[in-house]
Amino acid sequence: MTSLSFPYETRAIQISQPLGIYYVAVLPARLLLEVAFSDVTCAKMKADGTGYDLEGTQRLQQPKRLVQIADYLDRGDAAFPNSIILAANFRQDTGFIEDDVNESDDDPNQNRVGGDQSSDRRWSVTEGLDGCLTLRIPTPEKLAAIIDGQHRLFAFTRAVNERLDMELVCAIFLDLPKPFQAQLFATINSTQKSVDKSLTYELFGYNISDESPDYWTPDKVAVFLTRKLGTEGVSPLRGRIIIAPKKDSALLALGKGNDWKVSTAVVVDGILRLISANPKRDTNELLTPEPKKRNQLRERFHDRSPLREVYISTNDNVLYTMVLNYLLACHDIFWLKASGESFITRTVGLQALFDVLRRLAGPSYVAQDLRVSYFADQLRPAGDIDFSSIEFRVPSGSGRLTIRRALESAMHLKR
Repeated sequence: MTSLSFPYETRAIQISQPLGIYYVAVLPARLLLEVAFSDVTCAKMKADGTGYDLEGTQRLQQPKRLVQIADYLDRGDAAFPNSIILAANFRQDTGFIEDDVNESDDDPNQNRVGGDQSSDRRWSVTEGLDGCLTLRIPTPEKLAAIIDGQHRLFAFTRAVNERLDMELVCAIFLDLPKPFQAQLFATINSTQKSVDKSLTYELFGYNISDESPDYWTPDKVAVFLTRKLGTEGVSPLRGRIIIAPKKDSALLALGKGNDWKVSTAVVVDGILRLISANPKRDTNELLTPEPKKRNQLRERFHDRSPLREVYISTNDNVLYTMVLNYLLACHDIFWLKASGESFITRTVGLQALFDVLRRLAGPSYVAQDLRVSYFADQLRPAGDIDFSSIEFRVPSGSGRLTIRRALESAMHLKR
């Protein structure tokens, strides 16, 4: 049997479809059992290293299928030509997208669950000098959520050990927000067979059918507003938000031209941090044991997010207006005059601007001033910074921090 070593690297192919960008790669079953999980279960290596056991707070929906698939795997003519679909860069315990060290602000509740969040743990795809793409999996940590194919994968825990080296085709989304994972799962399965809505509810915490905004979890609100920002004519991000890795090299390249883009994950993260310090905790609370209105969170958790009350009170229009007007101010102060080399239109620049919004959101809400001019006045002292200068040409995590600190210093925002 082949042993695993990390970082693990393999060739990948980029696929661009209407939903967004994902990658196809071939990975051995043994590796997938190490790094992948579903919301109901995961595999853990046995103490003697001879195989895997399944663990989890819930059982798989059809455990008998594991035995049937394992029997097939043991045959000499076994084959799985269809792909395992993964959403990489998610923590199993919190659901947070993995982020860079020091990218968040000093709030200890923000993205600090589970310790260090080093960028060295993120799955990534890079392009070589030969034009070929390489998928890099830095560690064996479980940071890949299974969107589709959990029974096929976990059946390897019941098959003969030799089958752990079997290669599997994988379709890998980087930084795909959870509501899109649920949407993708439901769409794939509903085209093949009838899917019980409760299955999607249990696996992802989202109903397939529409529901009242009173019941929306924080990430559902963030995704909804991100879609509006990406489609409404008045938004400066109209046509610029795509489903793609939030550190995708293609996005960095697009930032060099006028038609710059930003990933859905970056905008969703930015909005989420305004309303929740722990979205997975809030989601679990709202969906257990049955759906609850979001206003019931008011007495459950102490959350210092600046627009927490706006979310709990279902004032999504206030939240959207503030984010939209802030981005319009960013457009007027920074983006209109940004050169093709400016990092203020790159991923790190957008992340830093959302960091600053988190500082401004509370005072804006208290003052009941959501005007574009309010935010423009706050940002104007930083308007002359040249974000294309050499000091901002640093790795992504440090780049975000460098830009944020430059903005805060010029705006005289004290820590």
